[in-house]
Amino acid sequence: MEDDWWYRRRRRPFWGEDLFDEIGKVFEDMERMVWDLMRRFSRGFTPEELREIERQLERQGIRPYVYGFSITIGPDGKPVIREFGNMRRERGKPVITEEREPLIDVFESGDEVTVIAEIPGVEKDKIDVKVSDDGRTLIISASDTNRRYYKEVELPSKVDPSSAKASYKNGVLEVKLKKAGKGREGFKISVE
Repeated sequence: MEDDWWYRRRRRPFWGEDLFDEIGKVFEDMERMVWDLMRRFSRGFTPEELREIERQLERQGIRPYVYGFSITIGPDGKPVIREFGNMRRERGKPVITEEREPLIDVFESGDEVTVIAEIPGVEKDKIDVKVSDDGRTLIISASDTNRRYYKEVELPSKVDPSSAKASYKNGVLEVKLKKAGKGREGFKISVE
């Protein structure tokens, strides 16, 4: 008699007969959602649709994050790794901040230092570029309604802030600075 009970119990699982049907329905819904997203991505999004998606995510407390890195070979032949984006590590954990670090390239040639920063989506008049008091750090900050950027760039040599020229076109900021021998006070650079 006990054997019959075990056999009947084994034929009818304790979780019910429709569990696998429910799991199948969940997977079908997920597959439908993925195909819908693939169709939307293949036709492309308009800027208005992207802004609306970003607003919906922000209402839910989800902010967009950007993280990337650039690897170049320095003048000494060693690789230089530069990170950019709005994710930073604090106490070993990733933290999303409001300000993004722009992708930066620094070039030194002869008596000139050139700094190129990618700052897309910001108007030219919203960009603030300064040289520190010691002439060894370039400070770039920019903010618009949707985006904020901030980066302190260590320069390879001391520069003369009064010789600085900055231009901004198509989301790329280019700052050219002449090398200097003497230290001077901080100096604000106008963007053309």
